Amino acid sequence: MIRPSAAAVVYLCVAPTDLRKQAASLALLVEQSLKRDVFAAALYVFSNSRRDRIRILYWERNGLVLWSKRLEKDRFIWPRVITDDTVSMSGDELNRLLDGFDVWAQGHRALQLRRVG
Repeated sequence: MIRPSAAAVVYLCVAPTDLRKQAASLALLVEQSLKRDVFAAALYVFSNSRRDRIRILYWERNGLVLWSKRLEKDRFIWPRVITDDTVSMSGDELNRLLDGFDVWAQGHRALQLRRVG
């Protein structure tokens, strides 16, 4: 996996994860803690508590694939409001997260101007 397609289904585990875990342990975490099917056509994203490392787990035809990225200076921007164990996102949003963008930012605020000059 170089980068996921824009249409990929992605589940982001919001809680910090011990990234010493390998594919089998993360697969158990997907099934037991996140209550998801690790064999489904989806990507499962995990991060450490410092948010400078990410692991992506997915099933590809005949085996588990574990993809990893470590940032040397920056941090991945994680959701600030957490209501569940996972956050669903698209492959396009995951790509933006991997590139360092704040996927959960609201954008520009509306201005209530009364006069121009």
